[in-house]
Amino acid sequence: RYKRMRGFNVIHPMGWDAFGMPAENAAIKEGIHPAKWTYENIAYMKKQIDRMGLSYDWDREVTTCSPDYYKWNQWFFLKMYEKGLAYRKSSFVNWCPSCMTVLANEQVIDSGCWRCDTAVIKKELEQWFFRITHYAEDLLNACDELKGWPEKVVLMQKNWIGKSEGLEADFKVYGMDEKIKIFTTRADTLFGATFVCLAPTHPLSEKLAADKEALKKVKERYGKEDEKIGLFTGRYAVNPANDEKIPIYIANFVLMEYGTGAIMSVPAHDQRDFEFAKKYGLPIKVVVIPEQQPNPPLPPFAKGGCGEISNSELEAALEDDGALIDSGSFTGLKSADAKVSIAEFVEGKGLGKRAINYKFRDWGISRQRYWGTPIPIIYCEKCGVVPVPEDELPVILPEDVKFTGTGGSPLADSKKFVNTSCPKCNGKARRETDTMDTFVDSSWYFIGYCFGKGRIDFSSSLSSLNSQLGYWMPVDQYIGGVEHAVLHLLYSRFFTRVIKDLGIINSPEPFTNLLTQGMVCKETLKCPEHGWLFPEDVKDERCVKCEETVDRGRVEKMSKSKKNVIDPDHLINKYGADTSRLFSLFAAPPERDLEWSDQGVEGAYRFLNRIWGIVYKNRKSLCVTHNDLKNKNLLQITDYASRLLRKTHQTIKRVTNDIEREYHFNTAIAALMELVNDLSSFDPKAEDDWETLKFSIETLLLLLSLFSPHISEELWESMGSKKSILEQGWPSWDENIAKEEEIELVIQINGKVKAKITIPAGLSDDEVRKKAIDEPKIQEIIGKKALKKVFIVKGKLVNIVI
Repeated sequence: RYKRMRGFNVIHPMGWDAFGMPAENAAIKEGIHPAKWTYENIAYMKKQIDRMGLSYDWDREVTTCSPDYYKWNQWFFLKMYEKGLAYRKSSFVNWCPSCMTVLANEQVIDSGCWRCDTAVIKKELEQWFFRITHYAEDLLNACDELKGWPEKVVLMQKNWIGKSEGLEADFKVYGMDEKIKIFTTRADTLFGATFVCLAPTHPLSEKLAADKEALKKVKERYGKEDEKIGLFTGRYAVNPANDEKIPIYIANFVLMEYGTGAIMSVPAHDQRDFEFAKKYGLPIKVVVIPEQQPNPPLPPFAKGGCGEISNSELEAALEDDGALIDSGSFTGLKSADAKVSIAEFVEGKGLGKRAINYKFRDWGISRQRYWGTPIPIIYCEKCGVVPVPEDELPVILPEDVKFTGTGGSPLADSKKFVNTSCPKCNGKARRETDTMDTFVDSSWYFIGYCFGKGRIDFSSSLSSLNSQLGYWMPVDQYIGGVEHAVLHLLYSRFFTRVIKDLGIINSPEPFTNLLTQGMVCKETLKCPEHGWLFPEDVKDERCVKCEETVDRGRVEKMSKSKKNVIDPDHLINKYGADTSRLFSLFAAPPERDLEWSDQGVEGAYRFLNRIWGIVYKNRKSLCVTHNDLKNKNLLQITDYASRLLRKTHQTIKRVTNDIEREYHFNTAIAALMELVNDLSSFDPKAEDDWETLKFSIETLLLLLSLFSPHISEELWESMGSKKSILEQGWPSWDENIAKEEEIELVIQINGKVKAKITIPAGLSDDEVRKKAIDEPKIQEIIGKKALKKVFIVKGKLVNIVI
């Protein structure tokens, strides 16, 4: 609304991220098809949105579960497959036993499922991946160009991408024509490597492990951090730094998805390796010591640099940089210098090279669920993996599927869907039965809005697409929670790069400015008999169902599962949409969490009623009053009117600046409340007074229309206006009128308030300094004492240091 009133051409659309687990779980629980459940909820929510007066452009509405939309998910998949950015491989993946589906690394939070918190396990499956790592360097470097994003989000993305520079070294397997490639950022500790660990899924694990049953047990605990389990292979590797033979273990904590799937283990200088070495009685060799003696001091054996120490001599790994000991010709070097020198040494022997590694992995998109986009791939015994031809898109979800929640992909139950013919040889073939991760749906929808009328078509000519999409992209202002920093926001940056490389858009970045909004929070209510309760289920601190005393829990994010939610319909029916909107915007800055308060809602309701009362009290006179203030200055109207006029111009300035300054609607509304206070006490007598009152009320309604549009429109019309308030421009202020005549100056001595005086606005710093020092109360305190310094905060305070 604000930007439209400022003359901008604005897209403010709405869409529905409609695929995913909730709909499918509802189908299992309620025996209803996900599509029916989804579209009924969309209709219900759309009705509530309309009642709240949200001015969305419904001509651009998108729904991700519509074939017209997910056709383009499949189209992008095929384009990425052509360019080698979509591929299939067998790998151990994150598996949620509750949701019975794969999770991307970004969807595992503190070892649990991002949606249901169930502990995630590792499972080996054939999966489809998007090669997001192809853009790793670009995604990382471009983080510094995201000037309109919160620093914490940019930092989270940088850390998630996780670039590290180090040494990639080859440990030859003794007695075999094999080598184990490892990556380390601590080449300075290479002489301290006392064993090598492989991931259970490393290509050499099966080959080296003599005890296959023991290997199977390690695989069962793969990725589990609670207990470190290892299996000695009976084989040894040769340390490229000193040619020492060190044992090769297979360990459950080493992941194939990170680095090379193998690590050199330096227990003296890595805590995880230290704990493993303690458990299995492996050597611990100190090769880096602090440049200054630590507290408590190192054991004499370690400090002396005499090689291996016993398991009881160190209590923890020494992980910091320092000076090298027991490292051949590199002894005495500092860690920073040793990292370079040892890397050069290994490179010179032809046993390694300096390399760059990234922490984040390719995006696994396969999901063993029904309610998602079918992956457009066909498997033919003769032709292998065959992409579905573009002219056969979309591949539509089948209807003859049973929702049991017993695991496996539901699409596999539909013979009509699975059994098909090969596009190449026309022989018998079968379709892929996994669906895409629903984060694919939300990775490009904002570009879909740019087409208008919901008619998305990326197959148009590139010149046409460039013209149509280039007008709007990138998004000027995006709003999204910080919880999406390494999920949706990172995936969207990946997708826009892919789409740019297809020649469709010109910008590699999706969003110029990002606002990460806070959450709406409310206290929880719990009955010992009936569990979580809605607010309306509680009366006089008791459950209305069983009259048990209700436990009032902590204030936390509103969620349907804990029932600490407010039904918008209930609010609108009781207070109206404008009250609900006003309180939500006034209660907290948008980037902070908002604690819901029923008393706060009541306060917003009273405030709007005050405005209604002011207008209707003066309505008849205002309807015949002309607003001719544009041709007058403050000297041409009464002093009484000039004070209200000044306040009105100050309010325009404050509201405008607060909105422009990171959308601080709460302080903008506070400014409106101050203006309403002045209007409440204003009693017009002269014609100038009536003209000023009309100007002030009209200005108030224009400013208020952003937050409470319905009452503003109603009152605007009641004052005789012929055109809708929606057709009005944003009011402007006159700096000369808005300027304060006088200000209150706080005077401090050594940081403590000692006096307050009123001075003319606009004085120079020297004039302000003199008035503060000459103030009698201040003179009494400082007397003849020397002034060390005088600090001036313009228009607010003076702090005198004595």
